[in-house]
Amino acid sequence: MKRHPTPEELHLWGKVAATVHPLQNRAGPQPQTLDAPARIAPARVAEAAKALRERVDAIEPNRRHRIAREREEIGGRIDLHGMTQDRARRALEAFLQRAWDDGWRAVLVITGKGVQGDGVLRRRAPDWLGAPEVSHIVAGISEASRRHGGEGALYVALKRKPR
Repeated sequence: MKRHPTPEELHLWGKVAATVHPLQNRAGPQPQTLDAPARIAPARVAEAAKALRERVDAIEPNRRHRIAREREEIGGRIDLHGMTQDRARRALEAFLQRAWDDGWRAVLVITGKGVQGDGVLRRRAPDWLGAPEVSHIVAGISEASRRHGGEGALYVALKRKPR
């Protein structure tokens, strides 16, 4: 069963579509009705979102296991529950910078699952962690183990600070 794209996905699709230009000496496609992008958008938006999330590598399985078993210390935790997207992103970036400055190698980011299991912060956090502002800090991300919050939390592995 296909779902309708969210307003956020339509906005993203609009940005992607604006970057496409027709080849020279070729007739472009005929103008489409407003319903047509809604039919095309979910597949391409999903691909764009997946590509964005792939910019941040997953934590190596052995390291993730060490973090989950607390053999590698979780240096700090941040809980983003109840925050707006803008406030949560600013808090997350500031927290990661402090953690990296303090030499922590792994942190726990608690996003929550949202009311229906598809929370906005949960969806957006991997995108924020892949953003250029923190890409020099983040080595990888992974869903937390059940005892640390499961689907509602992320382990974030941090890169070593240069000497």
